[in-house]
Amino acid sequence: MNDLISPKYQMTLIKTIHDVIWTEFGSYENVKHYISKWHENNFEPSGFNNNYWENFSIVKKENDKIDLPATLHSMPGDILLKIAIDLGVNTPDFIPSIPTFKNVLKSDYKTAYDTFTKAYKQIETDPSTAIGLANSALESIIKEILKDNRISGKVKKGETLYKLTIIILQEFNITNAEYPVEIKTIGSSLLAINQTIEKLRSEKTTFHGKTDSDYLINDPVYTNFIVNTVTTVGLFLNSYYQLKFPKLAQSNKETQNDDDLPF
Repeated sequence: MNDLISPKYQMTLIKTIHDVIWTEFGSYENVKHYISKWHENNFEPSGFNNNYWENFSIVKKENDKIDLPATLHSMPGDILLKIAIDLGVNTPDFIPSIPTFKNVLKSDYKTAYDTFTKAYKQIETDPSTAIGLANSALESIIKEILKDNRISGKVKKGETLYKLTIIILQEFNITNAEYPVEIKTIGSSLLAINQTIEKLRSEKTTFHGKTDSDYLINDPVYTNFIVNTVTTVGLFLNSYYQLKFPKLAQSNKETQNDDDLPF
């Protein structure tokens, strides 16, 4: 993943991480402790350490306090990204749609927002959990949309992401037989994408029981791709819902009580 993060983007990310760390932890001592938890090496106190290795350097000033900018610049891009995710720093140039998606969820889909936030924070550390939670967040969005009284298709119980997608595509009329084949293809593709996300969750993560020979997704690059796909689908479904079923405008007239009438 380090090769995917350009030096220019790392420079911007470092500045943001630097500011957030100081806001979060506030003192040289706490900042040092936080950074130390990311530091790894093979130092052996009783050994010669001829092949010493560390994942980055903790740089200190003359007064022995941590030099945070220099330390951050010594880190490879993948560690910087992990720290950004841990601190809740948005990474729009690396994961483009996620900040927008989180803002939409925060205002309209509280349960999905909490679930997706947990997924986002575990992209690097626990890909299986991240994929499973992203799948759940998408399910929550669809269920919330289907609660609208103007929508006839309702959730019964236990519908999977695939079944929920069938219901909402029918409600949105995207699969209408009279539509051009290209439009119907997009609808079918959307269904296939959600079905695949569900299958990945069930078959390629630890959400269901697995054996040692089963393939599990453990590369954050693929997890980022899957989570990005979830955000794209979620943003489309919400935008289409808002277009097809706009929020009812509240009347500007205030309801008057009988006591307020002039006669």
